[in-house]
Amino acid sequence: AAFFPECAPLVMIALYLMGIVVGILVALVLKGTAFKGEAVPFVMELPNYRMPGAKNVGQLLWEKARDFLQRAFTVIFLATIVIWFLQTFDVRLDVVSDQSQSMLAALGALLAPLFVPLGFGNWRAAAALAAGFGAKENVVATLTVLMGGSTAGLPELFSPLTAFSFLTFTLLYTPCVAAVSAVKAELGTRMMWAVVAMQCGVAWVVALVVRLVGMALGLG
Repeated sequence: AAFFPECAPLVMIALYLMGIVVGILVALVLKGTAFKGEAVPFVMELPNYRMPGAKNVGQLLWEKARDFLQRAFTVIFLATIVIWFLQTFDVRLDVVSDQSQSMLAALGALLAPLFVPLGFGNWRAAAALAAGFGAKENVVATLTVLMGGSTAGLPELFSPLTAFSFLTFTLLYTPCVAAVSAVKAELGTRMMWAVVAMQCGVAWVVALVVRLVGMALGLG
């Protein structure tokens, strides 16, 4: 809604479909490379299907809502405070009058060159993506903080095409620290880093393709 207020549902549907297609393609590639051979038999015992009771449904809804609220008021809130601190002070812990002199700007500046081919090689976008490693929701929170609490200035950073490229990268790169921890627990540290590298690489390539196709169609 911030980038495409007039056609937000269509863009959201396009992103969902893109995620499905990319997931299928990556699975096919991995099936023919890293996971060659016969599939391991998998058996799951399913319980009998019954009409759920209102009490059970209400309890499940409450648990899911409580889990989200806990994350929203802990991880995301804490990340917002950290972002505010990094954008308020420089490396000498002096209050800055210009955000471009802050520690967050320095971190974003280090990462920004990686995103120049994708069309959003500015430190604010790079800093938002870096914060997204904690939780993907932090991308929105970080941009909001960096834009002074409003999304009105986003058109100055992104054109419609680069905004869609940015959304594509955000959709596909490493989900969050919790997901990375789960991969480490299941597959080990080495495979964890391989998965992170693969996800970021796939996100970068697909976002680049989106931008190049858009430019070829005259949508830049």
